[in-house]
Amino acid sequence: MTDDPKTLVSTEWLAAHLDDPDLRIVDASWHMPAAGRDARTEYEAAHIPGARFFDIDAIADSRSPLPHMAPPPELFISRLRAMGIGDGHQVVVYDNSDTHSAARVWWTFRLMGKTDVAMLDGGFAKWQAEGRPVEDMPPITRDRHMTVQRQAALVRDVTQVAAAAKLGDHQIVDARSAARFRGDEPEPRPGLRAGHIPGARNVPVGRLYNPDGTMKPVDELRAAFESAGVDLSRPVITTCGSGITAASLALALERLGKRDWSLYDGSWTEWGSYPDLKIATGDA
Repeated sequence: MTDDPKTLVSTEWLAAHLDDPDLRIVDASWHMPAAGRDARTEYEAAHIPGARFFDIDAIADSRSPLPHMAPPPELFISRLRAMGIGDGHQVVVYDNSDTHSAARVWWTFRLMGKTDVAMLDGGFAKWQAEGRPVEDMPPITRDRHMTVQRQAALVRDVTQVAAAAKLGDHQIVDARSAARFRGDEPEPRPGLRAGHIPGARNVPVGRLYNPDGTMKPVDELRAAFESAGVDLSRPVITTCGSGITAASLALALERLGKRDWSLYDGSWTEWGSYPDLKIATGDA
């Protein structure tokens, strides 16, 4: 893997830069409710030295009834400044989660116009497996000014996705499991219909990662999209259950050098709850 401080860096890269004064590390672990795990408690027990905890459910739009929707810029700024993160920092985001939730926080930074942010390849599990240092003390933080410039092109709402599905001018790519995509198994959130957005393609998030949690090489990522029938020459909208694993698709597309992608923030939690929106079942 080629280290890229704007998308993905290795544990070796992070270890070599651990003491850089302008490096900031973020633990962005998030778990599905059914997992029965508390990400903050796990962070407090052990984390990469200097890491801050990013609470995906708290740094979110509280006005929305949907879970962990992207935060308003002013909330993002205030929470990140309180964490000692601001302009001029290189951010590395990691997780210890099956959902690869660090990609969601990578996307959130990118949405706010912050490009010096990368996900740690293999996350906390790989870091620990290699016997690298951990600590249980919170870091000392100093306020740093932060400016953001929200990149509206990186996010899509339900109206925009409905138009894209109707016109067919974007490829909609769903990161949920094949069984959920087909509508063969019920959604983990109650009250949602089963199926997918009409015209969508299915690239389950697991196809992007190796068994050790590292992201697959660029040629294998491209093959994962193309084998699912995704036309990479067209703009892509990524989606999933609630906007977490859709961010791994976005990160993979960015690794491929593709820039015309966006993420459907409401994802199936929103689409599946609207009875007047059409759904499809079965394979793509």
